[in-house]
Amino acid sequence: MNAIDTGDTAWLLASTALVLLMTPGLALFYGGMVRSKGVLNMIMMSFVAIALVTVVWLVVGYTLVFGDDIGGGLLGGLEHIGMAGIGPDTVHGTVPELLFATFQLTFAILTAALISGAIADRAKFSSWMVFVPVWTLLVYVPVAHWVWGPDGWIAAFGALDYAGGLVVEIVSGASGLALALVLGKRIGFGTEPMRPHNLPLVLLGVGLLWFGWFGFNAGSALGANGTAAAVFVNTLVAGCTGMLGWMVVEQRRDGHPTTFGAASGVVAGLVAITPSCGWVTVLGAAVVGLLAGVVCSFAVGWKFRFGYDDSLDVVGVHLVGGIVGTLAIGLLAAQIMTNGAEGLLYGGGLTQLGKQALCVVVVGGYAFGVTYLLGKMIDRTFGFRVTADEEAGGIDLALHAESAYEHAVLAHGNPGSHGPFGGHTGLFPPHRDEDRQRRDPDSDDSTAPGNA
Repeated sequence: MNAIDTGDTAWLLASTALVLLMTPGLALFYGGMVRSKGVLNMIMMSFVAIALVTVVWLVVGYTLVFGDDIGGGLLGGLEHIGMAGIGPDTVHGTVPELLFATFQLTFAILTAALISGAIADRAKFSSWMVFVPVWTLLVYVPVAHWVWGPDGWIAAFGALDYAGGLVVEIVSGASGLALALVLGKRIGFGTEPMRPHNLPLVLLGVGLLWFGWFGFNAGSALGANGTAAAVFVNTLVAGCTGMLGWMVVEQRRDGHPTTFGAASGVVAGLVAITPSCGWVTVLGAAVVGLLAGVVCSFAVGWKFRFGYDDSLDVVGVHLVGGIVGTLAIGLLAAQIMTNGAEGLLYGGGLTQLGKQALCVVVVGGYAFGVTYLLGKMIDRTFGFRVTADEEAGGIDLALHAESAYEHAVLAHGNPGSHGPFGGHTGLFPPHRDEDRQRRDPDSDDSTAPGNA
């Protein structure tokens, strides 16, 4: 039996706290993007995911992911139901298994919370509370076992995913697209300005996400070692080049870079490096981040072309960025990092790229299909969307009987909002450049913010 290593344990304790912090960071990030009448609901959707997923994970989720495979690499067994058989001295590798289980829990929490950005401003909070635990069991748990579980079929197949490109990014993006289609478009989508109400809050959120992402990626080394150091550097580099790539596109396309674009680019780079951070060199990480920043800056506009209302661009950033990073492994994987597999550009041929592409299709298709069916079932049973009056009057007041800015100017100066906080006072006239949004390529009007 392996002994607990105190250095590895200390690093994983810190990493677990860092990843858990990402969900409150995401709450602020998303909260700043929506209009002022929906900020509390947006934040609450992330916070309640912490409680719901934690209960599901500790009761049955962990054992279904990391229990002994029950056949075909599809699902784990029930030997650890209710965390049975796991105590303070139980070891996973060189760390306590209780700590490993909690570290993995923080990934599941964040993945569920990410989906909320696709249905901002129009989902019933009660239905969201039903959706999260059921979705965790039906979608997240099986995919996590396929990729990370003992004898999971994707791991056995040879596809690589270091910290969650398939499990977190593609799963959340495909699920967000499915729910956005189930709930339909927001009132005024494509015709009415829906500006982010608080850009400093967005930047604070992305700062916390970036900080937590070091635990997300480097913590996945499960030890205080050279691999963790290499992954840490790759995570930093990809976030930087993602930001630069997005800003370059904005400068050439719109004539000026924006704070919102910079924040979006950071997240795009971090999303893409998540699956590849342990398999590429520093140069490869720079390329992955830059590519994601450029591609995702265009992908956030696809919703206008194809007519789906992904409110905060979970699809444009997480799904597309996750695909970019997962496929990049097939191009840029270096033997010095993988100790085996090599990407096409390093002389490895098309084999690894083909494996990555196949798993992208299977995981994305599974997550979309199951989420769509689950969303439809909840919609027909409980109703998943608020009424038109509740949406127009403000989802915070309608669902939580609260408002974020009860006595603040922001509560009255939000262009395009309705109800008690609607209308512009004239004290702070809106500026298109300062309250930047993704543009509908077929219209001169600004529309919803894009990013997740």
